[in-house]
Amino acid sequence: MKKILIVFLILILILGLIAGGVFLYLKNWYSDNLEAVSSKSQGKEIRVEIKKGTGTVEIADILEKNKVIRNADVFKIYIKLNKINNLQAGTYVFNNGKDSVKSVVEKLSKGEVEDTSIKILFVDGKTFKNYEDVIVKNTNNTLEDIENLINNEEYINSLIEKYWFLTDEIKNEDIYYSLEGYLCPDTYTFKSKDVTVEEIFDTLLTYTGKILEEYKSKIEESGYSVHEILTLASIIEKEAADEKYMGEISGIFYNRLDKNMSLGSDVTTYYAFQIDLSESDLTKDQLNSFNPYNTRGPNMNGKLPVGPICNPSKSAIEAAINPTDTDNYYFVSDNSKNMYFTKSNSEHDKLVNQLKSEGKWYTYN
Repeated sequence: MKKILIVFLILILILGLIAGGVFLYLKNWYSDNLEAVSSKSQGKEIRVEIKKGTGTVEIADILEKNKVIRNADVFKIYIKLNKINNLQAGTYVFNNGKDSVKSVVEKLSKGEVEDTSIKILFVDGKTFKNYEDVIVKNTNNTLEDIENLINNEEYINSLIEKYWFLTDEIKNEDIYYSLEGYLCPDTYTFKSKDVTVEEIFDTLLTYTGKILEEYKSKIEESGYSVHEILTLASIIEKEAADEKYMGEISGIFYNRLDKNMSLGSDVTTYYAFQIDLSESDLTKDQLNSFNPYNTRGPNMNGKLPVGPICNPSKSAIEAAINPTDTDNYYFVSDNSKNMYFTKSNSEHDKLVNQLKSEGKWYTYN
């Protein structure tokens, strides 16, 4: 009986030692696999996308496959032991030399996703063509993506239906770009370079709507449509050497329209022929050619261009809605961006000759 008891006790001791050894092994295995993957101090940055609807088991497998964690099973055990159930979707950046399972789980729980947002500046007074270049440069969209969208009649119709200030006027066949003049200049933040052209246009149009909403009743009382106001604002934007001159220029343009005079604006001719102001001077043929944009050409007395020639600032839009009351009909600027205003053509010509004689006239290199 004693021998049996001794054997039994020895078996219990051996099993205890084995169990203790197994427990110690499992404890060390669990602890080791909670640590960061790399033993190097810097490790490696790894980007991992966790899509919406991805479960814990799949997340564990994704993290192990990408060498973010050592062992998927340990990750799952840790999640269960700590009763974690709020892992969030998104794109994360992990460092496999620094991020332990604990820190990985904390990032996923807090939703500390990678900041992929981008800022894009759309400058006052620049054309739709320029905005196309800005979009292509700063996002993953191509020029073809933009052109296909802007020339899609169904898309343009959907915008007209969505925004009160867009009308069939933007569908005029003579207009170069349907949304020219309607895209509010500013600096915008978008979620990433994958932002779509539709999202960009919607964002800019929304801000244009906020500006116009403030003056909606005034525009309705003016006798001019929103399209005409933005067209005038775009010319003011291009003609004004400084914001402080915008009100006076606006008043002069209204005086000319009331007198059935042509606006006589060179900037409209530049746009008509798609020439940049800094490229060259205009030829007589260009100035005298009929084009629905060219207010220097024939049959344009008392008329605005067919559409805006750039995307005007809020200041230019305000000037178009609230012109300065003036007796002047002419204006000119010198090469230092000072502007001068006169009442008659003879005074205007005299002033131009004076500026030229004083070396203040702008010349192209």
